[in-house]
Amino acid sequence: MIKITKELIDEHGINKDEYNFILQSLNREPTITELGIFSAMWSEHCSYKSSKTWLKKLPTSNDKVIQGPGENAGVIDLGNGDAAVFKMESHNHPSFIEPYQGAATGVGGIMRDVFTMGARPVALLNSIRFGDVKNSRTKHLLTGVVSGIGGYGNCMGVPTVGGEVEFNSCYNDNILVNAMCVGIAKINKIFYSKASGIGNSVVYVGSKTGRDGIHGATMASAEFDESSDEKRPTVQVGDPFAEKLLLEACLELMKEDIIIAIQDMGAAGLTSSAVEMASKGNVGIDLNLDNLPCRESFMTAYEMMLSESQERMLMIIEPEKEKEAKSVFDKWGLDFATIGVLTDTNRIIINHENEKKADIPLNILESGAPSYNRPYKIITNSEVDQSYLQNSDEEIINILKKLISSPNLCSRRWVWEQYDHMVMNDTVLRPGGDSAIIRIHETNKALAVCSDSTPRYCAADPIEGGKQVVAESWRNITSVGAKPIAITDCMNFGNPEKEEIMGQFAGVINGMIEACELLDYPVVSGNVSLYNETNGKGINPTPVIGGVGLLDNLDHFSTPSIKRENDNIIILGETKGHLCQSIYAYEIFGDIRGLPPKVDLLMEKKIGDTVRNLIKKIKIDTVHDISDGGLLIALTEMSIAGNIGFDLNISQNKLDNGYLFGEDQGRYIILVEDKNLSKTIEYIKKNKISHSIIGKSCGKKIKINKNSEVCIEEIRHLYENWFENYLKVN
Repeated sequence: MIKITKELIDEHGINKDEYNFILQSLNREPTITELGIFSAMWSEHCSYKSSKTWLKKLPTSNDKVIQGPGENAGVIDLGNGDAAVFKMESHNHPSFIEPYQGAATGVGGIMRDVFTMGARPVALLNSIRFGDVKNSRTKHLLTGVVSGIGGYGNCMGVPTVGGEVEFNSCYNDNILVNAMCVGIAKINKIFYSKASGIGNSVVYVGSKTGRDGIHGATMASAEFDESSDEKRPTVQVGDPFAEKLLLEACLELMKEDIIIAIQDMGAAGLTSSAVEMASKGNVGIDLNLDNLPCRESFMTAYEMMLSESQERMLMIIEPEKEKEAKSVFDKWGLDFATIGVLTDTNRIIINHENEKKADIPLNILESGAPSYNRPYKIITNSEVDQSYLQNSDEEIINILKKLISSPNLCSRRWVWEQYDHMVMNDTVLRPGGDSAIIRIHETNKALAVCSDSTPRYCAADPIEGGKQVVAESWRNITSVGAKPIAITDCMNFGNPEKEEIMGQFAGVINGMIEACELLDYPVVSGNVSLYNETNGKGINPTPVIGGVGLLDNLDHFSTPSIKRENDNIIILGETKGHLCQSIYAYEIFGDIRGLPPKVDLLMEKKIGDTVRNLIKKIKIDTVHDISDGGLLIALTEMSIAGNIGFDLNISQNKLDNGYLFGEDQGRYIILVEDKNLSKTIEYIKKNKISHSIIGKSCGKKIKINKNSEVCIEEIRHLYENWFENYLKVN
């Protein structure tokens, strides 16, 4: 019998008040297995104890939402009996410690969240963030994470179709690896995790249980320090080939009327899956760990319950259907073991080797979990006069070259070319645009998907940053002509016990609420990752938004590449030339002061709806939203993508660095043929949208007011070779 000491309690991340509550609830001292279960279920990673009071305020429904937060993934209605199932999660701490396996198992875990609901995964996206490019660990972490994402997704045969990469010194010691998965299912074949039926069997399927990942949830709920490398054993080890077998076995079984409930074994492994399923069903659960398939000898109940070995599921099945279910998993060469039964006790009871290792009322693990209203203080940057940012001595073309070849604006081709983005043959629009487009198999409909975040805005003004990240996602879905439906989020922040960090979280949530409500763009799933902090230094607040929209007719959509010469270039939305918090300000002046651009949500919706109608009614086929880097960067990206240049003719009273590189929100670039110009302008004016015709597409050069020009090929070389050049240097 292991003695429960203060040191042991501290190691499990349980504070004094929480432990006293355990003693009162059990009316005795917990066993070591029970202490481990409380530690996992009450960890920040599993219980959301610092964030759930705020998360409950987010809009989570509209007329397309079938399932909002609370399940393995969110579900939306795509019409004609089809549903999209999607979620985003973080694997930040493990990826810093062991980049390949951390990223790989993050991808594997998010796919299980989707296919456990009966959906076949059809697309993966990611949002990855690393430290300063000069930091000694950045290359190692970058190459390891990208390899892990590609290695797992490619082996599973699921295309990785989009994402984002950012470098910033705030991530030097806490990189971010957020993975998103989207799947397609039939509405009448969605599976949930609510256990039901007293006497029904609790069945374990998939790979065997090992000692990898023990304390993974607890480790992901704490700050790092100099000893973080010692936590390497808490990083799970993935096997994508085993997951592929598990995927096919589960989907095959789901065709029959056999599974009552199903849950992925993710963070906290068997503990969280058993507790969550029984709690949702208001039933008890008895487990006999003697029957658990293990790949290592002499595993204890503590280790079995807390292991985060990958590629495992827990199912509830009627006893008389076990034989039929087992035959499916035997066929796919996977373990299938009955390890328990549902009871009417509302307790979790765990037996191993003829000894009761745990006996806990479920209500104190779930509803009794701590919930903190942590004090917070929303801090914003001071406003500064940005006029000095206009006055760069450099020529416009030289500024363009510097920005387009900078780490946070250059092409991500090196990254996404390591991912198989065409497998399954339904990728219509590949990575590199505003949104990827994935055909809904054997239909003429498609999903538009993207992932977005602008941490520098959130750090400068959390509320405005929270608005902007939702609006940016909405714009990216709109830019291809799709109707934005819903989002998943991944909320990456520092230590919530600090008022200013909790203020960042509260501010961002408030901004998101405002944007989600006005844009009718609810949050249906997500994840919170706190304590992204090392030795007291936290990351920038980084809420990542994964957006999903519907393109109801693939016969026409827009892309951000220039397609023809002599098209008219039109900016929609007002340009004020906001440079504070822009990439221009950072790269040219090294300046991170001031406030981000304001987001006018009413105008955002009005312009976005107009753009979508232009694409649908007038068949506009070239659209790009203006975001990081501003107007000239967006146009240059379009030029490189289509290998056609442009000639801008901008009035001299407008032509300055703010106009060209400012990051004012709610703006789009559209290209319109002469034959469609009059009716396009008529429609824009009818909707009272600010707009300007600023030039035409032509030739192989980028020209600005006849006196500044550069060849596309020169710019392309700078744009597309940064990663290769960076990784070549020892």
